[in-house]
Amino acid sequence: MQLILKYKAELIGMIMGAICGYSYYYFVGCASGTCAITSSPVNSTIYGGIMGVLVANLFRKEKQTTK
Repeated sequence: MQLILKYKAELIGMIMGAICGYSYYYFVGCASGTCAITSSPVNSTIYGGIMGVLVANLFRKEKQTTK
């Protein structure tokens, strides 16, 4: 449970990114099927989840230690 609380922002970012990735596939997609990311719902969902984690990690504040 502490692990979930520790990475709460990243988990939320991953879920939101995965939803956005799948939504992009569903509404925009790739008509020809040659697009690497948007031609498959799995690829676009995973890519969206990874991007969500990276964006959420940008806003994470590290605790500063004093020496």
